[in-house]
Amino acid sequence: METAQILEKTKAGPSAGDSTESIYGDKKEDLLAVRDKLMNAIQKLREQITEQTGSDPVEHCLARIKSEESMREKCRRRNLPETTESALTEIFDAVGIRVVCAFVNDVYLVRDYLENLPDCEIVQEKDYIRHAKPNGYRSLHLILKVRLSEDRSYYAEIQIRTISMDTWAALEHNIRYKHEIKGNLNLIESELKRCADELASTDMSMQTIRDMIREEGEK
Repeated sequence: METAQILEKTKAGPSAGDSTESIYGDKKEDLLAVRDKLMNAIQKLREQITEQTGSDPVEHCLARIKSEESMREKCRRRNLPETTESALTEIFDAVGIRVVCAFVNDVYLVRDYLENLPDCEIVQEKDYIRHAKPNGYRSLHLILKVRLSEDRSYYAEIQIRTISMDTWAALEHNIRYKHEIKGNLNLIESELKRCADELASTDMSMQTIRDMIREEGEK
C-alpha cells in the first residue's frame, strides 16, 4: 500500500488580507522537510523488508503538520504563549506521523529502525502496547528529535500501532466524539476495554500464526 502524506489545512493561519503571523514563523518549510525525511526513511524500510521477506511491515502510513488552529489551541490549553518557540520547543507534535502495521512485531521493527536513523534521537517513549491505558488504548508513542543541520533540529511525534489497535482507537473516538455520554458510563467503558483486550488477543494470535507459517517456509 502506498505511503500517504496528509498536510492539515491551516484553519487559523494567515490568509489574504490577514496580517496574523504563522505560529510556526518561518519554520514551516523545515517542518515539511522533517516530515519528508521521516516518511522517506519509513518507505526505505518498507522496501528493504519487502525485498527480504516478501511482506511489507507497514499497512499504511499517514503524516501531517499540525494546523495553526490546533497548535494555538494546544498552547492555550497548556497555558503557553502562542509563539513559535512554544510550538517548536515546548510542544513536540508539530510534525506527526502514524504508522499502522499488520503485526505487533512489526511495530517494534519500525521503532528500532527509527532509533538507529542518523540525525534522529528518541527523546521520549511511551509503550501503551506492553502497558495499555486503563481504557484499553494501545499504541507505541515516540518523540523524535530530528536534525536537519548543525543548528536546525525539530521534534516529531510518531505513533506506531497495529491495524486492530488503529481500528479500536478510531471507533472509540467516533463513539465518544461530541457525545456527552450519560447513563451507565462504567458499563460503556468496560465494554470498550473488553473489545480492546479481545483485539489485543487477536493480534497475538495472528502474530503466532504468521511465525508458524514462516517457520514452515524455512524448513
